[in-house]
Parts: sequence; structure tokens; C-alpha cells
Amino acid sequence: MNASNTHTSTHTPSTTDAPVPTRVHYHKQARELELGYASGDTYRLPVELLRVYSPSAEVRGHGGDTAVLQVGKKDIGLQNITQAGNYALKLHFDDGHDSGLYSWNYLHDLATHQHAYWNNYLERLEAAGASREPAGIQFKQL
Repeated sequence: MNASNTHTSTHTPSTTDAPVPTRVHYHKQARELELGYASGDTYRLPVELLRVYSPSAEVRGHGGDTAVLQVGKKDIGLQNITQAGNYALKLHFDDGHDSGLYSWNYLHDLATHQHAYWNNYLERLEAAGASREPAGIQFKQL
């Protein structure tokens, strides 16, 4: 991909802007997804960030102000990662959520702007009086 076609200053680049990772690695203990690119750039995204910014309708809502704030996701992990065609990853979280497709574009945007996304998430939690900590006992289906 030609570097002149890459736009990192916007939070909504078109689907042709983002490079495709050449390497995807899940660091289970750290709960981070590492994306490596041909340019040599690497990014480590916390799984919690990926979960709370899931591109699914369940999280984003169905337009307007219908997004659902995700709470209690501090200890979230991944069970599986599958590729969706040549354009996205499907992340299978250990809380059962697996309905969002993370396009290469969206993953690159999250990676390059993760501090802004993270701060926005923390501000929304605080405004809602909510917490990153899981509430009560966590039960996982076997």
C-alpha cells in the first residue's frame, strides 16, 4: 500500500485506507491483541478496548444515540480469532460475544487512536457511575 493513501488523522477513514496486518498474535496473559504490519509498525490492543468498542449492533446500537455502554469488561479475554474473508477479523470473546466483524480499517483506527478511545470509554464509565470491574461472580459457560 502506498503511504500517501494512508490517512491517520481521521477517525473514520474509508475502507481502502488501512493496511492489512501481516501478523496477528493474541497475548493471552496480557490480554492484548498484537497487530504487525509490513511497514514494521506493531500495535498491541487491550482486549477490553476491543470488546467495549465492538462494531456489533449489540454494542453500537442501531444508529443515533443507541450505543450501549459496556461495563465490567476489565478481565475479558479471547477464546478464538477467525478471519472473515480478506477484510476483517471475527473476535470470539470469553463472555460469549462474537457478533462484531473488525475490519482492517477499524482495527487500524483503534490501534492508532487507542488512547483517545480509551479516555472516551473511561469518561463515559465515570459519567454513568459504572465500573470496568466485573459485577459479582463471573460464570462462564463450558
